[in-house]
Amino acid sequence: MSATAKLLVADLASTVHQLPSRFVRPIDDRPNFSHVRAPTGHSFPVIDLHNLHGPSRADVVAQIGQACERDGFFLVKNHGVPEEMINGMLRLAREFFRLPECERLKSYSDDPTKTTRLSTSFNVKTEKVANWRDFLRLHCYPLELYVNEWPDNPPSFRKEVAEYCTSVRELTLKLLEAISESLGLPKDSIANSIGGHGQHMALNYYPPCPQPELTYGLPGHTDPNLITLLLQDQVPGLQALHDNTWFALDPIPNTFIINIGDQMQALSNDRYKSVLHRAVVNSETERISIPTFYCPSQDAMIGPFKELVDDKNRAVYRQFTYSEYYKTFWNEGLATKRCLDLFRVE
Repeated sequence: MSATAKLLVADLASTVHQLPSRFVRPIDDRPNFSHVRAPTGHSFPVIDLHNLHGPSRADVVAQIGQACERDGFFLVKNHGVPEEMINGMLRLAREFFRLPECERLKSYSDDPTKTTRLSTSFNVKTEKVANWRDFLRLHCYPLELYVNEWPDNPPSFRKEVAEYCTSVRELTLKLLEAISESLGLPKDSIANSIGGHGQHMALNYYPPCPQPELTYGLPGHTDPNLITLLLQDQVPGLQALHDNTWFALDPIPNTFIINIGDQMQALSNDRYKSVLHRAVVNSETERISIPTFYCPSQDAMIGPFKELVDDKNRAVYRQFTYSEYYKTFWNEGLATKRCLDLFRVE
C-alpha cells in the first residue's frame, strides 16, 4: 500500500516529510500557536476529591460547582483510580498503536454505528479536511455487551481495559452526585435523568506531524455527551477556550481532566458550560489521550431540570432525546457553530 493510500495516520506519519494536502486547514482555521496562552495565564482548578466523602464534602461540592460554572473544565486528584491502572492504560494504548499495521487494521471501520472500531480523523465520510489523529473507539457499559468485541492484542487488553472502565465509571458517578448537589438538587438527580446510561471511550493516538502549524489533532469542538473524563500522557496538546482565548491544559501526573458536555449544559439550563476545546500536535513526539465519555441512553429525554426553571430563569432548551442530539452532532461534524444552539427555545 502506498503512503498516500494509508488508511491510518500512524502509518502515514513515518513516510512523509510534508503534510499531505488533505490535512492542511484554511489559513483562518489554523492553531496559531503564538496566540495560545500558557497555563499560568488562566489557572484551571485542581480539585482534591479526598474529602468528597467526609465533613468537608460541601466545600468540595462548591469547588466543583464553581468550576463547572466558570470554566467548564477542572482537574481532579485523589480520585480513587489507582496510579498503576492509569499507567497500565497508557502503556496498553502505546502497545496497541505500535502493533503491525495488519494487526491494527483488524479493528478498522469507517462505520460510526459500530460499537468497537479503529478509525482516523473524526468522520472520514463527510469532512473536507482530515485531522492528524487515529482512534480506537470502545463502547464499555454495560461491559458484558461489548468486551468480547474489543481487540485481544495486546493479550491483556480486554482484562485491563475492563477494570479501568469500571473504576472510571465509579469515579464518574461520584462526580455526577457532587454536580447534582452543586445545582441544589438531590444527589441522584442527574443519574436518574439520563435513562439507562451509556459509557464509551477512545484511545487517541497523535503521531509526530511534519507541519503541526497547518493542522489539528482535533479542531475546536464541544463534547456532545454528559461529562468527559480525560486521561492524557505527559505530552502537551489539549487547549481550552476561556474568555475568547485559547489556553493550554498541560498534563499533571495522576490527574483526570473533567469537562462538561452539551447534555450537562442543557440539564443545568445554561448554568454550567460546555466549552470549546481542541487538540494540537507537534513535530517531535507522539501523544496519547484516553477520554471516557459518559452519556445518556439513546432514548433519554433531555431538557432543563424543572427546579432550575422559573419566571426569572426561563427554559433555554427544548426537550430532545439524546439520540436526536447525537445524530445532529455527527451530521454537523466538528463545525464552528455549536450543535447545542440548534436546540435552543426560539
